[in-house]
Amino acid sequence: MNYERYAKVMKALSDPSRVQIMDMLSCGKMCACDLLEHFDFTQPTLSHHIKVLKEAGLVNTEKNGTWHHYSTNLENVEKVIAFSQEVFSNSERCICHTTKVEV
Repeated sequence: MNYERYAKVMKALSDPSRVQIMDMLSCGKMCACDLLEHFDFTQPTLSHHIKVLKEAGLVNTEKNGTWHHYSTNLENVEKVIAFSQEVFSNSERCICHTTKVEV
């Protein structure tokens, strides 16, 4: 993962409703109707939030008949978690160990 990709993911997660959607999807696959029960917004608003999360690579969509089911993209979520640990720690892969920073 690179900084640009990571920033796109963080931007997608900058909305509390999208974070809540990710939390709900961590329990397993859900349809839009089940997600909507927990929010005070319309189906088009949910579709917008899902689109942002999907474009960030955090959510998978599966159409089954007339229903859309959503799930977390576990592979990408794990990459985000790993990159977060690298960014927020002083590991050997930290940029401060690989780039000379002038003060």
